[in-house]
Amino acid sequence: MSRWFRSEKMEYISLIVNEDAAHGCLDELGNLSVVQFTDLNPELTPFQRRYVSYVKRCDELERKLRFFTHECEGFNIDLANAGSVDSFLATACCKDETSVEFLKSLEVELESYESQLKELNVYSEKLTAEYNSKIEYQEVLEKARRFFMTDAPPMAMSALNRAGGGANGSFVEALIPEVEDGLPREMSLRFSSISGVVSAKERIRFERMMFRATRGNCYSRFAPIEQDITDPQTGLIEDKYVFIVFFKSLSIENKLKKICDAFDAHLYPLPDMDDSHGVDRMLAENAQELVDCRTVLLKNQDTRFRLCETLSYDIEKWLWIVLREKSIYHSLNSFKADVSGMLRGEGWVISEYVNEVRETVNRAHTNMDMYMPSLVNQVPKPWPTPPTHFSTNKFTYGYQEFVNTYGIPRYREANPALFTAATFPFLFGVMYGDIGHGLFLFGAGLYLLWNEKANDEARLGEMTGGLHSGRYMLAMMGFFAVYAGFIYNDCFSLGLDLFGSRYFFNGQNEGKVKEGDIAYQLTPYGDESGVYPFGLDPIWHVSANELLFFNSFKMKLSVILGIIQMFWGICLRGINAVYFKEKLDLLYEFIPMICFATALFFYMVVLIFMKWTINWNSRMLSATCINPTNSGWGSSDYEDEWQQCDQGKGDGTCTPWGYPCQGNDDTAAKCPLDFGGSGDGCQPPNLITTLINIVLSPGNVDEPMYKYQPAIQNFLLLIAFVSVPVLLLAKPCFLSKQVDIQVHHHRDDDAEEEEGVHGAGDHTFGEIIIHQAIETIEFVLGMVSNTASYLRLWALSLAHSQLATVFWEKAMLTTLGMNWVTSYVGFGIFAGVTFGVLLMMDVLECFLHALRLHWVEFQNKFFKADGVRFAPYSFKQVIMDSDAMRM
Repeated sequence: MSRWFRSEKMEYISLIVNEDAAHGCLDELGNLSVVQFTDLNPELTPFQRRYVSYVKRCDELERKLRFFTHECEGFNIDLANAGSVDSFLATACCKDETSVEFLKSLEVELESYESQLKELNVYSEKLTAEYNSKIEYQEVLEKARRFFMTDAPPMAMSALNRAGGGANGSFVEALIPEVEDGLPREMSLRFSSISGVVSAKERIRFERMMFRATRGNCYSRFAPIEQDITDPQTGLIEDKYVFIVFFKSLSIENKLKKICDAFDAHLYPLPDMDDSHGVDRMLAENAQELVDCRTVLLKNQDTRFRLCETLSYDIEKWLWIVLREKSIYHSLNSFKADVSGMLRGEGWVISEYVNEVRETVNRAHTNMDMYMPSLVNQVPKPWPTPPTHFSTNKFTYGYQEFVNTYGIPRYREANPALFTAATFPFLFGVMYGDIGHGLFLFGAGLYLLWNEKANDEARLGEMTGGLHSGRYMLAMMGFFAVYAGFIYNDCFSLGLDLFGSRYFFNGQNEGKVKEGDIAYQLTPYGDESGVYPFGLDPIWHVSANELLFFNSFKMKLSVILGIIQMFWGICLRGINAVYFKEKLDLLYEFIPMICFATALFFYMVVLIFMKWTINWNSRMLSATCINPTNSGWGSSDYEDEWQQCDQGKGDGTCTPWGYPCQGNDDTAAKCPLDFGGSGDGCQPPNLITTLINIVLSPGNVDEPMYKYQPAIQNFLLLIAFVSVPVLLLAKPCFLSKQVDIQVHHHRDDDAEEEEGVHGAGDHTFGEIIIHQAIETIEFVLGMVSNTASYLRLWALSLAHSQLATVFWEKAMLTTLGMNWVTSYVGFGIFAGVTFGVLLMMDVLECFLHALRLHWVEFQNKFFKADGVRFAPYSFKQVIMDSDAMRM
């Protein structure tokens, strides 16, 4: 854990390698994942780099592999798993040939596969279009024949009858001559028609457009096509309709054809429908062509499927190889060719791996039979802050990413993740404390841990991948929720009598307890056996003052946990100042902050514990007037020795310490402690009032708990007030003196340089004043607001328990007394709302609030979060990032 407290030490190195061995060196270094290269050619554009042609070739190979992947997805073929990334990197794939030869061979192979697949795809589109045309023509013929055979004759007879059929038929025949314009009467009455197929999505608009364009002078009929028609371009199934339109004008025909073109409707000619034998012959011929076309199309699809199935076994492996080669050439582009035949690179490396990097580079040169030695030397750092890197494992990875999401720790700064690993699940448990609900969450975490190995090798989505990364965090959240549930003695809003309650009601065994009855302790007050062994006594869950007791307990617990965590954050600020040897920060930031926090806030925690530990029964009894003849005289509740007073001097009653009561004595007169105030130390104080009066009414403590409390609180208030100006002014004043010393030194050297330094010093000092003022205001006001913010621990815990109580009482208790059917229904409602609200929404709510407490209340006390993340040259990371993008 000490390595996790501060980031790994970094060294800046210079790497000089032979150009022919550069690829082999970077191939070995990519497996180590401990070097972050610096770009030594920032003035060059990407297209001016030395190895840009190789990068382009790798991009082209990636494009082809993406094309293969898309084709496999079209056939629902899953890509074969190339195994774990570690095993892939450990396997030599192209050691027997140079990188140039390997790229060329891979290009030739993938080019061959791509040309085959593209040719098959083009042929498939043509076959699909032809097959669709045959299906559409078959449907047009069938629908047209059905229309002319079934619908047209009744419609024609109906039209004739409406025009004057029956007895008036001779009148119609007389009006229309037998021969007109050289055509028989039947031919002159015949309408023209066009037929085709239109998309179902365009059918309504198509019909409306024809009606408007012809002004209603056309008659159209539509019929759906039952067969599936596949779009040749997208491969999706389309719904289409057959249409036939009748009209009686050449101009209308031209308009209809233009409309069909606009709506991408396919037109098909109709034969003479009166020639039934000719129509049957055309249907049979088209059906035979349809069968032949389908056979060829299926053969094409089968060939494409088998080719994609063959490719699916190697696509992932090829992609990983291409990514590795591409990352090598990308890194080589950051090297500088100072000398012909040699390349120089620079970058950061983890200190403990410097020797291993040197050995790896030498080994790569040896494998290439290069006699010129390589050089790996440490050089001065080009900028003051090295990148930040933490060595994490499966447990610590989730918490480190949790912190990195807010900001990367500064180099060698105290790492908040070390403490977050313990405090985050604990604070979550404080808010979510429930034995039953916590067990569900803990079980979910254990399930993820049980399937850890399978999930490591599987391809997970964004959400499932996030749950897998936080599996240990989830298990710990569930564990601490169960732990807090035992502390609260809360299981689905019910108390568990695990160790036997230390209270009893008169008649509870006979079921005669009524609302308002008082519970009595089984043992005398103060007896150790009267303390519930672990957590809270279950009697509180059935008491009338349950809410009042739990509110008081959880509110004080929230304040204690919050102040302790913030106090530790301030201590980490001091630890950072000591480590970085920042004397000014230690003396004039850390010490004033710790004094301010101790005087006002940590003192609050001391008062809470003091109030818990004082025997208030004994103190209040010491200021109570009791008749010596009463049975209460000599009670063991009073810690000191009972002393009887002179009853003749008062009203006949005495206090336990021997003060004769006069009948009108106040508490201060009857209390033997003499602490001051109205309570004089014998009356439990209201802590909120006491803490407010420290600032608003200095020296006035109405209900003190210990002697000299007003003087001590005034002293603490003085410390807090003095800390604020020290925090605000001390550091800028000392920094200004340092700037003056620098200006005086430069004045002796050069007058011109003096002006520049002096101007820079003035600007820097002004910025420091502003920054320090912001820092002071943020800290002073933040301590107050952050302390109040920790009350969310109490609020969310209260909300969780009350929601669980409402769900139990309204969904279960109201139905248990009815019949078994309503009981089952009630349980279903109870289980549903518990899962949806308490096991889903409330988990997310408590998670986010615990997240905020760490990011804002805890980390802002010491965490700079302005570091630069270590981005090593790593094949494993490149491959994992690529897989994540493809999800």
